[in-house]
Amino acid sequence: MPTSEFYKNAIGAKVLFVTGILMMLSLLFNPGTEYRVIQFLYFLFLALLSGRKINILFTFLITLFIIIFNLIIPYGNVLFSIGSFKITSGALEAGIHRAVTLQALVILSRVTIRQDLKLPGKFGRLLGESMQIFSFLTGKKYKITGKNFFAEVDNLMLTLSDGVNSQLQVQEIKTKSIGFIILTFIVILSWLPFILALQN
Repeated sequence: MPTSEFYKNAIGAKVLFVTGILMMLSLLFNPGTEYRVIQFLYFLFLALLSGRKINILFTFLITLFIIIFNLIIPYGNVLFSIGSFKITSGALEAGIHRAVTLQALVILSRVTIRQDLKLPGKFGRLLGESMQIFSFLTGKKYKITGKNFFAEVDNLMLTLSDGVNSQLQVQEIKTKSIGFIILTFIVILSWLPFILALQN
């Protein structure tokens, strides 16, 4: 994705949303785990390039947790054992496959769902508002300590309401010609791992 300023000023939210769908399909149709890893790293690079804040440590920990969770049910060849716990090739590959898929989708949504997204129709408006809420939540850090749980949750909801209302008033940006060219190039690159996976 283009640098932060270009991303905000030269690319419209609707075109960016369609770009995200095309890139998502390139991921979901990709059968190869190693090639999904490449796509995950590519999406991560685009997120950082567009100025999106990504918690690398949190992303790594969630990925690790998903992989470990999948190792509980072993299948395939035993790679090695840690005491009575066996690490098998099938469970490890399935864990990596699911982990990078989930994380890639989350990161892709951070890049391609923007605050000024407005979709036509009632369903489009509902979908757009839902995505705006998701974008707003993932772009902020909240801390609910439990000391005053209901007050903190109420404050979170008020902040969310104000944030989404302000987002709905954001002026829609039109995509420039150079924006279309760059997005087309980005989509093509996202499909290359899928093409490579089919050839192997």
